Amino acid sequence: MDEALAMEIERMRKLKTKALQARYRELFGEESRSSNRTHLFRRIAWRLQAKAQGDLSERARKRAAELADDADLRLRAPRRFWRADGSVGLEPSPARDPRLPPAGTVLKRVYRESTIEVTVLGTGFEYQGKSYPSLSLIAQRVTGTRWNGFHFFGLRKEHGQ
Repeated sequence: MDEALAMEIERMRKLKTKALQARYRELFGEESRSSNRTHLFRRIAWRLQAKAQGDLSERARKRAAELADDADLRLRAPRRFWRADGSVGLEPSPARDPRLPPAGTVLKRVYRESTIEVTVLGTGFEYQGKSYPSLSLIAQRVTGTRWNGFHFFGLRKEHGQ
């Protein structure tokens, strides 16, 4: 790397994020989606070096374009691939917890002189118009501390017993 390029890169170290974004716009011809100062600095330094020392060969550019043609690739797996608990797999989700009453049931609990009403859904629960994946999250929201949701709502045994 020649000395002039090294000096220019060193001067960039002192630039603020806004100035780096402007320099990025000059070099790349587009806005940066990043506001991360370190990322911007590295990308700009790379671009300056590439321009000074020669860019990629035409063959390398063509191959990169072939690899980057990812229009048919998914960025994320389909929803059915992810289970409600966040684990991965296409097999069916585990059986519904036997302690849960049928969907549509309203669970009531008095806590600090107010009644908490939660509707059991097919997958999850509804409390104050918002959907929750677990009773524990609702109990934590209400009390401010962690609770076992089944214990908080009195669902200790299999429903119907």
